[in-house]
Amino acid sequence: MGVRRGMPLGSAQRLAPEATFVDADPAADGAAMAAALDRLAAFSPGVAGTADPADSAFGTAEVQVDGLERLWGPELALVARIGAALAPLLPGMPRAGIAGTRFAAAVAARVGPVPAHGDPAVPRAAVDVVPRIVPPGGDAAFLVPLPARLLSQDPEVRGRLARYGLLTVGAVAAVPRSALVARFGADEGARLRARAVGEESDRFMPRRAPARLVLALALDPPADGIEPLRFVLHRLAGALADQVAGRGAGAGRAILRVGLDRTFAAGAAARAPDVVVEQRLPEPTADAEAIERLLLARLEATLPAAPVARMELELAEVVPATGRQLSLFTPQVDRSARLAWQLARLAIRAGEGVVGHVVLRDPEAALPESRWRWLPVDPAGDPAAADPMGTLGSAAATPMAPAVPAPDRRAGARR
Repeated sequence: MGVRRGMPLGSAQRLAPEATFVDADPAADGAAMAAALDRLAAFSPGVAGTADPADSAFGTAEVQVDGLERLWGPELALVARIGAALAPLLPGMPRAGIAGTRFAAAVAARVGPVPAHGDPAVPRAAVDVVPRIVPPGGDAAFLVPLPARLLSQDPEVRGRLARYGLLTVGAVAAVPRSALVARFGADEGARLRARAVGEESDRFMPRRAPARLVLALALDPPADGIEPLRFVLHRLAGALADQVAGRGAGAGRAILRVGLDRTFAAGAAARAPDVVVEQRLPEPTADAEAIERLLLARLEATLPAAPVARMELELAEVVPATGRQLSLFTPQVDRSARLAWQLARLAIRAGEGVVGHVVLRDPEAALPESRWRWLPVDPAGDPAAADPMGTLGSAAATPMAPAVPAPDRRAGARR
């Protein structure tokens, strides 16, 4: 109907008045692609891709399949398994291509599979699940008849190829490397030549999945009460925090899973689900005591309805630890970080929407009430998460007024 990427919304609505246009959600797109890359890591240790929607390579994933035949079967079976694994995460069926070089594999996925027996009447949906497989050593022959504009995403390079009369990849491959370097520069000319003749032009950089550490302990016999759980949580937090500290890193999120023993439970306790406590830490840390305190406070607020048979602690979002500039003569932690931890503990104790902190908006505003505002602290999240500018005030935590209208004491007053 003529709707294309990047056109004004008004023009698109005139072309397709019955269509519904929704705002873009880059965060959801990035989360979906990150989940897909994590799922691909279960098939191969070599996975490359980006979860940044602003990256030009977003939406493309590369998987090294060499040596995986004994584990997953032939390449067709592997692609089918990958397609089934990605189906719940991404819309539509992914298009796959297999070749000896990264560029040829990407082009094979873009060109798509050949209809069965060369019959153009075969529906496209019937062949979307079949990858385009380039025979070993056949990358150059596969690329020869394809358009030369596939060799680069740069519009200027594409235009210069067309002006020189190099319309196919085979025509570019016939040009000496020295001539391409002279006309397109050392880097771009060498890249065009390598891609055209079926050589590897870009280094494969496998994606490193975010580190996550998990440790579980079984309680035999099952424990009832907060004190046994405190003892087990202390052991779990200490062991995992030592591993994080040994890596010179800090964890940004902690997840505690409590498995219940419903053998002798009755009534509602027999149907009670396992307890899952997820706590985002105010800052990446390897302090076992700090992690234990926050999780224990959350656990006390939601005591298990039945005896506990298993406890599992996971530290996620492990990132390299960063240094802080402290006072020269007074050894103390950073004040903003200390305030964030105190706010997190208070919010867990007091409940949601009770504890807040000051955020500076515009110190130069004419009205005093426009210079700052109160923001509630989320018991399960970062106290500064609602403050994108990072202007966490230095005021002490203050209980916020309950969201209940006060009785009107101005009866008879003019409104």
